[in-house]
Formats: sequence, structure tokens, C-alpha cells
Amino acid sequence: MPAVDKLLLEEALQDSPQTRSLLSVFEEDAGTLTDYTNQLLQAMQRVYGAQNEMCLATQQLSKQLLAYEKQNFALGKGDEEVISTLHYFSKVVDELNVLHTELAKQLADTMVLPIIQFREKDLTEVSTLKDLFGLASNEHDLSMAKYSRLPKKKENEKVKTEIVKEVAAARRKQHLSSLQYYCALNALQYRKRVAMMEPMLGFAHGQINFFKKGAEMFSQSMDSFLASVADMVQSIQVELEAEAEKMQASQQELLSLEEAVYTPDFDVAAPQINRNLIQKAGYLNLRNKTGLVTTTWERLYFFTQGGNLMCQPRGAVAGGLIQDLDNCSVMAVDCEDRRYCFQITTPNGKAGIILQAESRKENEEWICAINNISRQIYLTDNPEAVAIKLNQTALQAVTPITSFAKKQESPCPSQNMKNSEVENDKIVPKAAVIPEAEQLIAPGTPIQFDIVLPATEFLDQNRGSRRINPFGETEDETFPETEDSLLQQMFIVRFLGSMAVKTDNTTEVIYEAMRQVLAARAIHNIFRMTESHLMVTSQALRLIDPQTQVTRANFELTSVTQFAAHQENKRLVGFVVRMPESTGGESLSTYVFESNSEGEKICYAINLGKEIIEVQKAHHLVSEC
Repeated sequence: MPAVDKLLLEEALQDSPQTRSLLSVFEEDAGTLTDYTNQLLQAMQRVYGAQNEMCLATQQLSKQLLAYEKQNFALGKGDEEVISTLHYFSKVVDELNVLHTELAKQLADTMVLPIIQFREKDLTEVSTLKDLFGLASNEHDLSMAKYSRLPKKKENEKVKTEIVKEVAAARRKQHLSSLQYYCALNALQYRKRVAMMEPMLGFAHGQINFFKKGAEMFSQSMDSFLASVADMVQSIQVELEAEAEKMQASQQELLSLEEAVYTPDFDVAAPQINRNLIQKAGYLNLRNKTGLVTTTWERLYFFTQGGNLMCQPRGAVAGGLIQDLDNCSVMAVDCEDRRYCFQITTPNGKAGIILQAESRKENEEWICAINNISRQIYLTDNPEAVAIKLNQTALQAVTPITSFAKKQESPCPSQNMKNSEVENDKIVPKAAVIPEAEQLIAPGTPIQFDIVLPATEFLDQNRGSRRINPFGETEDETFPETEDSLLQQMFIVRFLGSMAVKTDNTTEVIYEAMRQVLAARAIHNIFRMTESHLMVTSQALRLIDPQTQVTRANFELTSVTQFAAHQENKRLVGFVVRMPESTGGESLSTYVFESNSEGEKICYAINLGKEIIEVQKAHHLVSEC
């Protein structure tokens, strides 16, 4: 006999939309089989109860046997032999129509009883297991909804423990019911064939044994045909028993899994995270806005396909495109006091969708996978190897720190460069070969991801007589240049990081610093950024807190020796600052920012400020002469 279609028991726990779609095909087949079985049983009961109308009853039976071919079973693969056998039996019934006499006991035992047992036992079992599976699925969805609403902070450990146990119990219950349901549907494919042929086999034997002219009508070829049908039924029964044992063993093996499989966020303390993923699939909660201030969360199945993020609801045949991931950015966010949320932002800076994972491990793996996909690694010949190499290289190249104190403990390269090397504090383009990364930045140079407040702010915060102006104005006279500056331009920026560099002779040092800072943020999952107002004047660059109007950092424009915007991502901008050290030397540091506008506009403002300084110097020299 040809092989039959089966539901994979290994897919029961994941309960993916693909498995649900395949399950619906089996359910449709079972429904069609139920309808056909009822019709076939009615025909057989008519034969059993219509002694005086035997001719009409056998005619109806013959027609019903031929109707099996027209049922269009969703899982009709391998039914050709069944169909041909039923066709042959239909001819036999037509021949026996004029000679058939009802023998109630024999027909009841050999024809009607097997099909009734098939309907009452097998089909009813499938229907009951279907209802139990539906109830278990609904219970699991409700428990996952309660678990997803657990707050990120101020958790009640007792409530959390109860909900986690509830989720594990519901998931185990759904897993058990799905395994039983899948096994019943798989077995039904074998029992269907037996149930269709066994009653007719009994019917034929009854005709031979109890009709006087049976011996004349049934030749030796008919006997051999019936024997082959009996062998076929026996072989199907053997296959069913073997498959039942195999499914039982698989069921026991799958149910013997560890508790971690059922419990969400089981290893929250130290999860094993794969940062080299280039594709990912699983259930996430999608945030949808239903009004100006109202939102809903929907649990859907997401998967990546090439450079696209796809979504497939339950029951859908295929997934739909949700987000193009090429050159996008992803970061963890705080959203409605929910845990494990992250946001995908489009390349133009527009906020995209917000998703919630069910565990810390899933959250970080989704972020890493989307970061890898956004780099278009999937287009390479061996994307897995490229992802591993990039992450290993980035891990070796960067060691993040979170305060200036740690940075001061690390040795910073300093260079005693003469003022003649930087002509008029302007960038001098060079046509030399691009230097290696080690020539620009020392390997292992620490990266700083926050900004330390300057001494002026510390004094302001501790000066009791200082009155804070609610209109954002300041009485601080530390920066008097803002009163008479010829240039004042404000830009909204977010600080990404800073690090010491070896040279300021080329803008390549800025590009290399950008690469290392972004790589370090992606590897160590540092997604928070401090937003500031960058004030460009003709004398200095000032980073101002947008809420308190306190100056976070101040850089003299004459100390800025290089500045450039990223060649591809125009929103990235950086500059190199030369600062004197207490030891008498000088240090070089590169600061990297992300702006809301194009970084070239910031570079233009800085260049304009430096030109104003040169004009003022020239004017001062003329006036002295």
C-alpha cells in the first residue's frame, strides 16, 4: 500500500501556523469521512432492514460505493486501490441484486456492525479529541495573555510564580491533547481504508455462504480477489499497529522533556544566547494602536525571510510582509510597563513596530538576528560564517565601559603634534592610502557610552543661592560667547559613544570610531542613548540638556581638529577633539553622535564657525598693525 500523509508529533509543542494549516487539512478530511461514513452506513442499514426492497437497497449501495471516488478527500493519496476495489464490489452488488435475500444476522454481524463501530469508536474519538484540543489551546492562550501582562518592575513574586506555573500546566495540557489528537488523526488514515473495505468483505462472504446460487455466480477468480482484499486489509492493519506503537513511543519521548521546555523565561539569570542568527521564527506580541491613547497587543507568529520580517496568523495559509529589515535599526524599549519589548526603526529614522518576546533569551536573539539581517549578511555565500566572524571581530575590537573613571584608568594615546600639522584648524584632505584600523585606533581601546557632567554643572547644582530660571535662561557666565557670537545653530543629537584615537590627520579615524562604537552597542545590547542639544557657535561646541538647559560638555572650536558625517548613514556625525593632559602632553578623542537631521549640516556649521575664527584672527592682526 502507498504511504499515507501523517502529522508530525514533533511539531505539536511548537504549534506553528504551518502545523495548524496542515491540521485543518486533516480535520477537513475527517469531516468528509464522517459524512461519507454516515451515508454508507445508511445504505448498509437499508440493505439490512429492507428484506422486501432488497433490489432497491443493493442498487443504492452500489451507487454509494461508486461515490467514494467523488468525495474529493483532502488526504486522498493512496486511495486508488480502495477506489478500484469499491468499483469491483459495485459490479458484484449489481449482479447479486436479483438474487439477494436478506439474512439479518449475517448481514448485521459482517457488514453493518464494523462500520457502526468505526463511526462510534474512531470518528467519535477524533471529534472528542478535537474538542479537548480546542479547550486546551484556548486555556493556553489565556494563560499566555496573563503572563504577557506581567509588569516589568515591582513584580509580585507569588503572583508571577503562580502565573508561570499556570502557563507551564496549560502548555503541558495542550501538548498532551495535541499529541493524542494527532495520533488519532494519523491512525484514522489507516482505519478509514479498513472501514471502507472490511464491511464489503463481510457482505461478499455472506452472499457466497448463504445464497443457493452463490457457488455458480462466484468463480475461483472472485475467490482469489476476495483473498487479495483480505490480505490488503490485514497488511493495512499491521501497518496501523506498527504506526500506533511508533507514535506511542514518540509521544512518551516528547512528554519526557524537561520543565524548561514548558516554562517561559526558565533561564532568565544566564540564558544561552545565539548572537549569530541570520533567521529567526517564533511567537511575539505585536503592539497595535486602536486610538489616540489606547493600544492592544496581539500574539502572532513571526519569522524572517531573507531581508523581510513576516507575520502569519493562525489559520493563514502563508505569511505577510510586516517590515523590510534592510538597513533598519532595532533597540530594546520600555513600553507600557511590559518586559522584553523592542522596537524596529526604519532607515529614515521613522519609528516602526514594537514587539514583545516571552523571555530574555528570545528578546536578545531577536534583536541580534534583526541586527545581522539589517547588515544584509544573508546575501553572502556563507551567511552563518560571516555573522560569526563579524561578531567575533567586534568582540575582540571593543571593550565597553560606562564611566569616565574607567576611561581615565586606561592609558590614552597622546601625540605631541605641532600646530603646523593642522593648518588654520581646518581639515586638509589627503590622497594617501586609507590606513589600517590599528594605525587609527589602538586595539582594545575602551569605549565610553555616557557623558560625564562638567565641573560647571556641578557648581550650579551645589550653589544654594543660584536661582533656576523656568524659561531655560541661565545666569551662568561660564560661556559668555553666546551673547556676542556671530554663529548660533542648534541641533538635536543623541550621544553614541567616544573613544581615544591615535591620530587626527584623516577623517578615516572618525569612520573607524563610528564602526567600533556601533559594533560594541550591537554586541553588548546597549540601546539607550542620551539626547542633547548641540549648540554650534563661533567659539565652541556645547552639549545642553534639553530639559534642565544645563551644559553637559563644552568643546572649544579651536580644539576640534577633524569632523565628518558618515558616508552612507548621513545621520551619523563625529568629530575629533585635541585636549591637553595634566602630564603636559595632548590626547585625541573622537565623539560620535546620531542627529535628527543630516550630519553634513552639522559639519557645515562647524566649518563655518572655524572660518569665522580665522576671519576674526586676521582682523585682529590687521587692527594691531
